[in-house]
Amino acid sequence: MKRILKIGEITLATMGLTTDEQKAVEQFRIDVVTPSMERLVILDFWAEWCGPCKQLTPILEKVAAEYADRGVILAKVNVDENKFIAAQFQVRSIPTVYAMFQGQPVADLSPARTEPQLRQMLDQLLEKLPIVVGDSTPDPLEQLAPLVEEAEMLLAQNEAEQAYGVFAEVLSVLPEHPAALSGLIRALTALGRQDEGQAIFDSLSEELRSDPVLEKAGSVLSIAAAAVPPEELAGLKASVTAAPDDHALRLELANALMAAGERDGAAEALLVIIAADQEWNDGAAKARLLEIFALIGLEDPWVAATRRKLSAILFG
Repeated sequence: MKRILKIGEITLATMGLTTDEQKAVEQFRIDVVTPSMERLVILDFWAEWCGPCKQLTPILEKVAAEYADRGVILAKVNVDENKFIAAQFQVRSIPTVYAMFQGQPVADLSPARTEPQLRQMLDQLLEKLPIVVGDSTPDPLEQLAPLVEEAEMLLAQNEAEQAYGVFAEVLSVLPEHPAALSGLIRALTALGRQDEGQAIFDSLSEELRSDPVLEKAGSVLSIAAAAVPPEELAGLKASVTAAPDDHALRLELANALMAAGERDGAAEALLVIIAADQEWNDGAAKARLLEIFALIGLEDPWVAATRRKLSAILFG
């Protein structure tokens, strides 16, 4: 399978990567790519056995510290521990040092082996680049947003195992990241590990569980809990046909259908209940349908069409 990785352009096709390679890429994003969106990152490829590396390290550390208030930070990559990352940068000898800005190498700093040389190169770069400086600490939620977005894309593409790994990486940095917690729970549910997802959800504080993104995860868990074997689902359909006025039975069928991925059937069952008695069981059918709308997304064409059906019942 073709393997594609262009770290400089922050383009990643994870399908062909091993688990260790995926972890290396995500850690590189956190340590280098994300900070480089606003700052200039000195990226040093080194190894324990490299004598010139040991001579250069104090220089890099000293100059990076001097230039910290101008938006410069130092990141180090051990080539023995991160061979995959080093290969992407085609590192053939060490020390190799790059300047990174907005996810891309903007200069090769390797020739700078003295403090004056390094300062001169940094001064030239800082004159040209829109570096963000100041005392404000970057918002970790914003820093991790690209990773969460990538994980959501993987989940939408039914790559739940890979999505789980990325969400877990985010949580290793910020354990109470609401969107990452929600994504992790939904990924576990997609993998058939809803018991683990439910345990995580139950362990969260009331404040976290009330966050809209985690309410979405709660809905996913609730729907997954209603799943039944195919033969039992067929029996539920037959029972509802035999007792069409049993709203509780029809609601049970709607939940089971949604858990099985049959959202058309689930919505139709709920609409039948609403049409017969909007207030039945404190409006349980309507509440469930609105929960499904929120889960799928109000901009989804199917949701828009089903909302029109609901409006026709409520206001027609």
